[in-house]
Amino acid sequence: MLTHLYIRNYAIIDEIEIQFREGLTIITGETGAGKSILMGALSLILGDRADSQSFFKQNEKCILEGRFLISHLPKVKQYLHENDFEGDDELIIRRELSPQGRSRVFINDTPSTLSVLQPLTNTLIDMHRQFDTIELQQSQFQLDLLDELAKHRELLASYQLNFQQWKNLQQTLQQLQSTNLQIKQELDYHQFLYNELEAIQLQENELEELEARLAILSNSESLKADMEKALWVLQNEEEPVSVKLKSAIQTLESHAKKIILLEPLLQRLQSALIEVKDISYELESFFETTHVDQAELEKVSDRLNEGNRLLKKHHAQSTAELLALQQDLSTRIHQAVNADEEEQKLRSEIDAAFTVLQTQAAELHQHRFQLIPSIEENVNALLQKVGMPNARMKISMSETDFNFYGNDKVEFLFDANKTGKFQPIAKVASGGELSRLMLCIKSVLADSTQMPTLVFDEIDTGISGETAIQVGNIMQTLSKKHQLICITHLPQIASKANAHLFIYKQENAEGQIHTRIKELSEDERIDVLAEMLSGKDSGEQVKDMVKNLMR
Repeated sequence: MLTHLYIRNYAIIDEIEIQFREGLTIITGETGAGKSILMGALSLILGDRADSQSFFKQNEKCILEGRFLISHLPKVKQYLHENDFEGDDELIIRRELSPQGRSRVFINDTPSTLSVLQPLTNTLIDMHRQFDTIELQQSQFQLDLLDELAKHRELLASYQLNFQQWKNLQQTLQQLQSTNLQIKQELDYHQFLYNELEAIQLQENELEELEARLAILSNSESLKADMEKALWVLQNEEEPVSVKLKSAIQTLESHAKKIILLEPLLQRLQSALIEVKDISYELESFFETTHVDQAELEKVSDRLNEGNRLLKKHHAQSTAELLALQQDLSTRIHQAVNADEEEQKLRSEIDAAFTVLQTQAAELHQHRFQLIPSIEENVNALLQKVGMPNARMKISMSETDFNFYGNDKVEFLFDANKTGKFQPIAKVASGGELSRLMLCIKSVLADSTQMPTLVFDEIDTGISGETAIQVGNIMQTLSKKHQLICITHLPQIASKANAHLFIYKQENAEGQIHTRIKELSEDERIDVLAEMLSGKDSGEQVKDMVKNLMR
């Protein structure tokens, strides 16, 4: 429920604050006083995008703030919690507009965005203005009305989830078919490449090891001669390196016990002696296994040439890359061979998902279809009360392609004069008829919707007399379950208010015209309603008529 509305520096409003109550709040006032501006400010609070609306003071920012009681709105509380906003029973929404055109949004004093704000405010207030009747002419809006009355939100949500999964499966199938077509076209080539790699039977790191082996075989004669010289130096000279190192160690050992600085040097010499012995042993082993083998040289060279050819062909740098390519080719070949099987499996999943969709769509259709007679009966009964005794509304439902809302196409048809020829509302209903039809529909919808606040802005255009009284009665009935805020020029409607707000213009000391608003007392209401009925010179007889209307 809307409890407070604060507006500063907006259009001809310098600063006003309005308190709202439960039930029906009527707003009246002279033309141009700011009633529509009030609705514009509320629309901005609810998330409409700001335009180039002039400010009361051009060099100051505009502040718009709405306060809402949400203690009885669990879904609103849940939305706030899911989006990390603080607050329990009160919601505060503030918009700040700068003269430079910047706009800021605050939800419970936390900065936010319009994309976060709009889903929230859609559950708080339903605004209906003169131009809003266009949505009544739209098929989707008409279907939404049926779904609200059917109260099958869980079924619809389940259907929509399954519909999205069905669409995703279809998209996956299209992608798979495209991929499989390409794979099948390339199968022979990939098979040839795979067979070539499979035939060589490469082992891990084989080409790198062959490179090292080739280097040894290609230089075996000179390598063996040079290793022999090195071994002579290490092992067979008159004084081999190891003997010299051992002699140096023995020379220093007696001093190292006394001079601490020599101890680490002696340890390093001992390590060097061990290292030299190990090197000598390994070099000797390498020397003994190194032979001049022309046959092996040719074998290694041929194997390496074949490997290098494949490296060059596939722009690879190592054995590992060739093995990875071989695995990838194997996967592609497997996919191509099993492509039809995968497609068929996916088609089976799509068929199963569509069967579920058909069942749920049929259930949605049945719920909607069963409601149509009662909706038609209730709306047509209300149409008679609002001055359209010969008008009839009829709801047509036909089958269409499966979509996010099922496979029903809904169309509201209208006959204004009992001709028996029902046509789409957009073709035959006038603006005034559409406004009253919308009021009747929303009245029927009110018991099913969770919308706490309904706002009507001058939808009573074109009616008067008894019809206006009936429109006021419908609004009064609506206000027993919903907070209603209505801007009107008709005393018959205004007389039904629980609270009556009067908007007027006032000139300040600088000669500027600005908007003021006040809640009328009972006596003030009588005076204002009497003036609305017969002008400023209303007599007691008119005031008695007003009192009767109010009763």
